[in-house]
Amino acid sequence: MYRIGIDVGGTFTDFTMIDEDAGVVHFHKVPSTPHDPSEAIATGIGQLLADHGVAPSQVSHVGHGTTVATNLIIERKGARVGLITTRGFRDVLEIGRQTRPHLYDYSVGKPPVAVPREFRIEVDERVNAAGEVLTALDEAQVRAAARQFAQAGIDAVTICFLHAYRNPAHERRAAQIVAEEMPGTYISQSSDVLPEFREYERLSTTVLNAAVGPKMARYLERFLARVRELDINHEPHTIHSNGGLMSIATVRQYPVRTCLSGPAAGVVGAAAVGRAIGSLNLVTFDVGGTSTDVSLVCDGRPLFTSHRHVAGYPVKTPMVDIHVIGAGGGSIAWLDDAGALKVGPHSAGAVPGPVGYGRGGQEPTITDAEIALQRLNPVALLNGRMPVHAEAARRVIEERVAEPLGLGKEDAAEGILRIAAANMSRAIRAVSTERGYDLSRFALYAYGGAGPLHAVEVAEECGIPTVIVPQEPGTMCARGILLSDISFDFVRSEISLASEAAWPSITAIFDDLRKQAQDWLSDERVDPALRVCHAAIDARYEGQNFEVQVSLDDAGVALSTEHDMTTGVGSYAEFARRFAEAHEREYGYIVDDRKVQIINCRMQAVGQVVKAPLAPRHIGGELQDALLSRRQTYFGPVHGWLDTPVYDRDRVPTGAHFTGPALLEEMSSTTVVGVGHEASVDDYGNLIIHLQRPQGGSHE
Repeated sequence: MYRIGIDVGGTFTDFTMIDEDAGVVHFHKVPSTPHDPSEAIATGIGQLLADHGVAPSQVSHVGHGTTVATNLIIERKGARVGLITTRGFRDVLEIGRQTRPHLYDYSVGKPPVAVPREFRIEVDERVNAAGEVLTALDEAQVRAAARQFAQAGIDAVTICFLHAYRNPAHERRAAQIVAEEMPGTYISQSSDVLPEFREYERLSTTVLNAAVGPKMARYLERFLARVRELDINHEPHTIHSNGGLMSIATVRQYPVRTCLSGPAAGVVGAAAVGRAIGSLNLVTFDVGGTSTDVSLVCDGRPLFTSHRHVAGYPVKTPMVDIHVIGAGGGSIAWLDDAGALKVGPHSAGAVPGPVGYGRGGQEPTITDAEIALQRLNPVALLNGRMPVHAEAARRVIEERVAEPLGLGKEDAAEGILRIAAANMSRAIRAVSTERGYDLSRFALYAYGGAGPLHAVEVAEECGIPTVIVPQEPGTMCARGILLSDISFDFVRSEISLASEAAWPSITAIFDDLRKQAQDWLSDERVDPALRVCHAAIDARYEGQNFEVQVSLDDAGVALSTEHDMTTGVGSYAEFARRFAEAHEREYGYIVDDRKVQIINCRMQAVGQVVKAPLAPRHIGGELQDALLSRRQTYFGPVHGWLDTPVYDRDRVPTGAHFTGPALLEEMSSTTVVGVGHEASVDDYGNLIIHLQRPQGGSHE
């Protein structure tokens, strides 16, 4: 049987197919179809099955990552949303936190409010922080609000009442009334989407869930229809922001959880490869057509967060901690009002794309600079399936960049790449150095179609001594989907002081969370023998404003019906010890005599997916056998144009060692090995590049 992973990107849609029995991996790539992403998915699956003689009945699993929800938020093309909230709180969405992320940059403003004020309607109801009803829900007011929304043509309704995370009864009744008045309307309840305190983040997340819900549902229907047309009987799963898979039905209910769908899969896959080869500390460096995504893997595990913004809007759901900037192969090079060269964040995307792709692009991009310097193949990409228009790429850089700045063509193209590398390096420092991590202890794990093109320059600038490039790096996110488990996160806010006396009530909360997890995994049709859960508590010292997350288990707790969950969360003394360790790791100190406050109880339900192991990949022969050609390539003003060997990455033998300069081409990407860099191929097909003079200490 075969398993297929799909990652829908802004420029290309990537595919990985693995033979479960033999462990053989196949890769494929097709241009994305932004007007309907499912079209490229269907095309790619059909080609992949035909190329390798696989029947649709042999496909046992389809997992996919999607940028649909993210793009809807970024482009503000979501549904028209109406909000029903507690009287006196309709302007919470507009007031926000009064934070200024760019305090001294007056050109940066807040994004438009997600729901116009006339569609934010207050009703009488009130529940206090203990969950007690102070004012009953005025059902007539809810009904009137729903009728007003129906007349205005509202597509989705958000219901967010104060303290609904403690008592959701009013929200649930309001949802019933709205469903009666507006049949078929998408309804999003805060107590369902995010049952946590902090009303602004809860409201923002729930509104975005409603905004993307209707269009996401329509996309999923098209996706399912196309998979069925291919005669694949397996119902696909979608990866969400925490790096786990969930069913299409769950995605329909919680589409906001797919905001980092594809990038999260890449980090999960990178961590799995890193563990297999003994490289546990990684900076993941994913450069695609429109963006660069960077994250950290420490001791073999990705870092997670539950606080981030998407296009300026708070989204508070558990997710892999990924920093995204607008710097990809399609990022446009342009001159600002002062005549300075800038690169990105706007992109040529898949359509029209870079000028060198010959699809109507008119603006110079990073990819055009790579083609002009012949770091990218000036004839064709994707193993010859995509012709390259090198002369057009050179001409647009000369006309739009070189001539206005009085530079030579090489200096102009090199300048574009240096600016891009500087932007990418800043993103890496934001998730590493600025948080106290020593980059000399990490390896740069480069993937995405353009990651290996920029990796060595970025590693040199950041002081990272080693670069790892996996096999077919342009499809790494699709490969990561095949290494992901089914999972979902449950949370309950419980703001109370931690103590031995209060611990039984905390274990009771985890009993209830365990029941929710068990029910959800049953709905996902996960075999009971493959069910696992991970428990954690968000806690802080009394008087602090932000929490640290304290894991309550080391390897997960089996979710059998006989399991005593109180054993899983451990004792109060064990929690107190782990909190002190987590706080000291995060902030550098502990306060022994200060009380600890519990904020949220969390449980991650995991349905383990049977995965084909990462099999060693042995390629015999000599390095010379993999030589495709030699071509002049520009390596900066110090070295200039050099006669450079070009190797077929798929034929470079296992254990091969060579010194740059060199180019390695494969279907999904091209890797640049700089002058004097030492490169080798390990047993798993990974290319390991050691920089000539690494800054800092040795790689661990």
